[in-house]
Amino acid sequence: MSKGPGLFFDIGKKAKDLLTRDYISDQKFSVSTYSDAGVVLTSTAVKKGGLSTGDIAALYKYRNVTFDVKVDTESNISTIVTLNGIVPSTKTIASVKIPDHNSGKLEVQYFHDHATFTTAVALNQNPIVDVSATLGTPSFAFGAEAGYDTTSGNFTKYSAGISVTKPDSYASIILGDKGDSIRASYVHHLDQLKKSAAVGEITRRFSTNDNTFTVGGAFAVDHLTVVKAKLNNNGKLGALLQHEIVPKSLLTIAGEIDTKALDRIPKFGLSLALKP
Repeated sequence: MSKGPGLFFDIGKKAKDLLTRDYISDQKFSVSTYSDAGVVLTSTAVKKGGLSTGDIAALYKYRNVTFDVKVDTESNISTIVTLNGIVPSTKTIASVKIPDHNSGKLEVQYFHDHATFTTAVALNQNPIVDVSATLGTPSFAFGAEAGYDTTSGNFTKYSAGISVTKPDSYASIILGDKGDSIRASYVHHLDQLKKSAAVGEITRRFSTNDNTFTVGGAFAVDHLTVVKAKLNNNGKLGALLQHEIVPKSLLTIAGEIDTKALDRIPKFGLSLALKP
């Protein structure tokens, strides 16, 4: 794939990952094993309140094709097949979830040095078509996306965004929810390896005049340990500690506190991911 502006999905993703990725309030345990044939098997168990769920996933790569199959405790089977380069500079993704046969979806992504395009179609009798396009360079990108319901003839969504990327910072603005919300974010890296960073994000919803402002960051204590924290104007404080016990084996301890209701019991989560 060429080095272009990236997909529309990538606009604002750096800030989103810093503020949401690995934050958990549930108990989670996962183990991954790698076979000589290139198959990755991952078993995951999650306990949320008094409910326990689990799944087993298998990932296999053969040349330009990737197979990803997941089976959960509710007898759902999710399958994703990704094909790279059937047509030059393209990626094709087909997915389906059984027994919900109407969940089938086909997506094609096209990459160019100065543009990317995606088209996704639901494989059912009443398909919804999603399209997106991004123009620019790795340093500056402008994009838009839209979803169209072929049955009702209505747009299900439309959004537009812009991003600016520099060696030590990243900024983005996204107008989403059919023009009802705007989200601006800024990420500043604090080291050359980009393991430590500060992030700020503000979201305004015009229909309700609600503003949400969130600040956070990640700090690499050493090459094995990362600490992250976030706080928004509603008083939600989140923090996590992630430590690599052995290579590819991560222990994550995360918690969330409502500072405006300290009499409530804080939520804490524990995640252990072992990847031999």
